[in-house]
Amino acid sequence: MPKSRIRKKADFTPPPTAKATDIRLSNRNWVAPVMLAMFLVGLAWIVLYYVTGGDLPVEALGSWNIAVGFGFIAAGFGFSTQWK
Repeated sequence: MPKSRIRKKADFTPPPTAKATDIRLSNRNWVAPVMLAMFLVGLAWIVLYYVTGGDLPVEALGSWNIAVGFGFIAAGFGFSTQWK
């Protein structure tokens, strides 16, 4: 009885790689420095308020100086969402 032909499997060929496309990000080099500046200004505002016993930065605001400091910090977090 004759032997049947053995089918040869094709060698593995990897799938073609997709051509890398350039992702165009907007130029937001200013976001990181502004974000860090907001963090530092907020921290400095709160520290200055506590160190001076409420006389600085704005005496008329009283305890609201803490809210202003945290407002600067919150603005820094707001800028952090724009960082790419």
